Amino acid sequence: MGMKAKIALGAVVGVVVIGAVSANGGSGDGKASGGDKGSSASADPKSGAGQDAGAEAAVEKTAAFEGDGDFQVGSDIKPGTYRTTGNTDDMCYWERAKDASGEMDSLLANDNVSGTAYVTVKATDKLFSSSGCNDWEAVGPRAEDSPATTMAGGGGMFRVGADIAPGTYKSTGNTDDMCYWERAKDAEHSLDSIIANDNVTGTAVVTISASDAYFKTSGCQDWKKTA
Repeated sequence: MGMKAKIALGAVVGVVVIGAVSANGGSGDGKASGGDKGSSASADPKSGAGQDAGAEAAVEKTAAFEGDGDFQVGSDIKPGTYRTTGNTDDMCYWERAKDASGEMDSLLANDNVSGTAYVTVKATDKLFSSSGCNDWEAVGPRAEDSPATTMAGGGGMFRVGADIAPGTYKSTGNTDDMCYWERAKDAEHSLDSIIANDNVTGTAVVTISASDAYFKTSGCQDWKKTA
């Protein structure tokens, strides 16, 4: 299946077919973004899918920093994986940057988010920026505690083994290629993070492996585990 890329399109998010493999928000933007609509992910605030999974209990977390501002890595925030939940309408924007120049070349990864987002901030990052997001919390090692077997199709990003169980999932009734899904091996949001992805019309079926770290979904009908 074709791989889709998120490219910088000014203030708009777009998904473009670039060949056989999918390209993620490593080049994206949101402010100046390339983050694709499909790239945002996690527990949907409106649907209890990810939260019913016991994600709050399954992933150990502590308050970390606010959802608005620029944060210097190493002094304002520590490297690590962070999560924000309950965001709506793609109004949450975040970016990892290699410097504070504000130029496109400084972007390492970014996204516009509905629902939940996980982001891993690396020790080599210089700046993490967040706008319009709910507060970020630090997450600990993955815990497995009755992960869900259903998830909201626009829920954002789900942690495999903690928020959702591995297995084969189906989403039906999708229209106009607006359903985007992505299997990811980490939360760095680079091209290398993507294991597989697709934009779907009609019925989507995807097998999420136990070795996958995250599953991202945007613009889809709700997913149900079938096997």
